[in-house]
Amino acid sequence: METNSTFGASKPVVGMVHLPPLPGAPRYDPEAGREGLHESARRDAERLAAGGVDAVMVENFGDVPFYPEDVPKPVVAEMASLARTVRESAGLPVGVNVLRNDGPAAVAVAAASGADFVRVNVHVGARVADQGILEGRAHETARLRERIDASGVRILADVDVKHSAPLADPGYEAESLAESAERGLADGVVVSGARTGRETALADVERAVERRDDLGLDAPVFVGSGVTARNVDELLSIADGVVVGTALKEGGETTAPVSVGRVEELVAAADGVR
Repeated sequence: METNSTFGASKPVVGMVHLPPLPGAPRYDPEAGREGLHESARRDAERLAAGGVDAVMVENFGDVPFYPEDVPKPVVAEMASLARTVRESAGLPVGVNVLRNDGPAAVAVAAASGADFVRVNVHVGARVADQGILEGRAHETARLRERIDASGVRILADVDVKHSAPLADPGYEAESLAESAERGLADGVVVSGARTGRETALADVERAVERRDDLGLDAPVFVGSGVTARNVDELLSIADGVVVGTALKEGGETTAPVSVGRVEELVAAADGVR
């Protein structure tokens, strides 16, 4: 997959739109209501675009505790509506991540909202997380993509995804990369640190890129956590793109609004190596 065709840039910077709790989630705010959800999504999308990111990704970050696999139908409907708001507000390529691990729902949301890509936390294999055992559903996600005429929606699959541990021998991550792209038909892979906002080890990024190159795969490698203005140049000297959330927020707080100044600072640092 060529990053330019999906993200409109070489070595793209993808900024996160972390949605507040949706209706039905324990922390949903009925006083703010759906209008508040759209205002929050619109604000962050506009600020990310103003700061110069190449694409944005919408995620139901506020919906803790997360469903392990199939999210309720109202979540799919709300996210489709909010993803369209983000796309119209940002005017950039848009991605969708339905937490904790509903790849088919993410593809459906992307198709309905006109989004361009999705992120799937466990696309192949299995992991242990606070939701229990998360199993890859590549067979469902890939088939649904074809069935609903969404073949243009690209799939980014995590390797050794954060907030989880593998149900496999140490070192399986390299094989997970190969299986995600080869057998799972993922278009790209994401390497991240142990937790949201936690820095991704440069050695992990290097191993993923080396494994990809050894196998001759056409799958860009993205860094999915802990990217900051301080390290983005070093990470992008190796990786093919970055997904950034916490570092772009006011005060560096994941749940805070996006800061245009922080976005501009990180994008300027990224521009130094691309």
